[in-house]
Amino acid sequence: MPPDPRPPEGPTRRILTVNVNATPSVTESIAEAPRAVAEPGVEIVGLTPTFGAPSCEGNVQSYLAAVGVMDAVLTCDQPFNPVIQARFGEHRREGLQELLDQPVVDIPRRPLTSPPSWGAATPGVSTLGRTVPLIEDRLRLAGLMERCASVRASSTSVPDLERDENAAVETIVAEAQRAVEQDRAEVAVLGCGGMAALEGAVHQRCGVPVVDGVAAAVSVAQSLVRLRLRTSKVRAYTSPLPKDLKGFWFGR
Repeated sequence: MPPDPRPPEGPTRRILTVNVNATPSVTESIAEAPRAVAEPGVEIVGLTPTFGAPSCEGNVQSYLAAVGVMDAVLTCDQPFNPVIQARFGEHRREGLQELLDQPVVDIPRRPLTSPPSWGAATPGVSTLGRTVPLIEDRLRLAGLMERCASVRASSTSVPDLERDENAAVETIVAEAQRAVEQDRAEVAVLGCGGMAALEGAVHQRCGVPVVDGVAAAVSVAQSLVRLRLRTSKVRAYTSPLPKDLKGFWFGR
């Protein structure tokens, strides 16, 4: 049987930011950036899956990461509320919503939910070109594609972001500037959790507001905790039926 994922009674002032790849240094970068917007007393904890790819670019790695993320969350030995999955275009949010009562927030939705507050048209700047269709599919599923001016790839992989931050900024800035000039975008959204530390540099170079999806998700997550909102278990995200999965179980 799976472990009981229910949190203790009352709001918990600990937010999990879950990396989708198995690279701890990326996890720390993802967790560090949103700490600047965390409310007093809120702890941001980064979580790294124990298995998976060192970076996720493509469907195969994304589906593997979905299992790794669910396993990592269910084996977390600390109470938490809520959970942020720090990646665009991935395949795990719905599974986490079935498994957890806590709210689950993903980063594609947050910056695009109400863009008129900071600009009329928003581009997403991602890593490799092959991830663009994944991001666009998730935005369409969420009904947010019409609010996105474009999704552009910087041709910078997650390992590239760690190896040479200056070069990464140059390529990301170039795509953001093209989005502003060619796609009539007014705001840039960083389409990868690993880009969180680059927000200031990109803003300085592009002259438009730059949104880090992880920090935006933390702001939303804090609001959900204050409102004591939980994931509905009536229909779509009813807890999974108890079954003995052959050869595997989350939290083993």
